[in-house]
Amino acid sequence: MLSTYTFNTGVAKHTFCRICGIHPFYHPRSHPDAIDVNLRCLDENLLTEFEVKPFDGANWEENIETIR
Repeated sequence: MLSTYTFNTGVAKHTFCRICGIHPFYHPRSHPDAIDVNLRCLDENLLTEFEVKPFDGANWEENIETIR
């Protein structure tokens, strides 16, 4: 039941469930050869295994080098 949504430049590929709307993963415009995974969609609670860093998503193009 997964579907892919693209907008604007068409580079980012947002995958979501057509029934519940959950957004489990996507190919981001900032690094289209990678896959960003929504950890809340995995069976185990893995959030504590990762370091969360603040990121200025509104101005991501100017700040993308901080997460590469």
